[in-house]
Amino acid sequence: DSLTGLLNRHEFEARLELALESARHENIEHVLCYMDLDRFKVVNDSCGHVAGDELLKQLATRMRASVREADILARLGGDEFGLLLEGCHLEQARGVVDNLLQMVSEFRFVWADKTFDVGISIGLAPISAQSGNITDVLSAADSACYMAKGQGRSRLHIFEQDDLELLHQKGEMQWLQVIRQALEDDDFVLYQQAIRPMKGIPPVGDDTPHSEVLLRLRTGEGELAAPNSFLPAAERYHLMPQIDRWVVSRALAFLRDLRARGEAMKLSINLSGQSLCDEEFPVFVTEAVLASGVPPSWLCFEVTETTAITNLSRAVGLISALKRMGCRFALDDFGSGLSSFNYLRNLPVDYLKIDGSFVKDMDRNAVDRAMVEAINEIGHLMDIQTVAEFVTRLTVLEALDEMGVDHAQGYFIARPEPLLPE
Repeated sequence: DSLTGLLNRHEFEARLELALESARHENIEHVLCYMDLDRFKVVNDSCGHVAGDELLKQLATRMRASVREADILARLGGDEFGLLLEGCHLEQARGVVDNLLQMVSEFRFVWADKTFDVGISIGLAPISAQSGNITDVLSAADSACYMAKGQGRSRLHIFEQDDLELLHQKGEMQWLQVIRQALEDDDFVLYQQAIRPMKGIPPVGDDTPHSEVLLRLRTGEGELAAPNSFLPAAERYHLMPQIDRWVVSRALAFLRDLRARGEAMKLSINLSGQSLCDEEFPVFVTEAVLASGVPPSWLCFEVTETTAITNLSRAVGLISALKRMGCRFALDDFGSGLSSFNYLRNLPVDYLKIDGSFVKDMDRNAVDRAMVEAINEIGHLMDIQTVAEFVTRLTVLEALDEMGVDHAQGYFIARPEPLLPE
């Protein structure tokens, strides 16, 4: 590897093939370790690629010094490393890996006036005469590495064939590769669904069209995957901040072009809990909005009630920071939490989006109707506009109109459609 001086992926895989042969024919045990740095992206994003490269070089030197002389260490790409422990039992491997974890936990990377601590997640896959081919063992170690990340990072996880949780993850692992490729190839697609003022109720402020941005992913077969297919994997492997940034950037580009044509539109963008906890996210949004020239009031960010309650102080900080520059905020799925009204006082939002599970059958269910009415009333008492989701038929729309809900969204109002012509 030209950057670190370690073996590259091609040579590492050649050595791994030889190890698999010796396991099959000579019954020699080995252990494969797949390693992925934690928080490397923070250094890259805040200090640039030169700093990221220097971090990789420094860590590679220390990693080489922390393993045994005969161990085969390689950089597999990006911030991922491989370690092949030949003729090694699992317990011996744990000792080597524990040394690596300790070394990385004590390491501090200094760049200019900043100091960073990083971590490393390590997946172990034993290699024996019963192991499959090189793809099988690499996949096993890679899966174990991502399990280590999912358990809290900066730790090891040993792959076991009967590990039910890992087997469950296989689907997520496949989505992980698709998501990463989509971020590289721009294969995400933005749809929109209109949010309309209720019939007979004049719009508050202005009559600028307003839509929620919906994310889709174009698969290799050319089909569009819905968010519930791929977002669980994105959340597990901490890719949501990248996806949220992608959505914000594309939405701003769309609004910038719209403004250049003399048109206007408001877009609501969903934010993940991971972005909510990302201290750099408000900075990113502020810089992106200023660079685009789009009026901040054209952007409304949506956070779910559960996410906001779980990260209350972060949510208040993010909402306050972006509202100061003129952005709007909506609390999504309101009513789904256990202490909705209690927390609402602490969240300076502009819209309450009433949980669709209460709205969809409120014309047939008195309890649901009472919940919608209560949420609408408390919202208006706090000078917050209300939006009813999942409006799928006229009788629901009429009931909402009767109780004075401000806006409606759902298939009866408008179906999702591409934000840009395909």
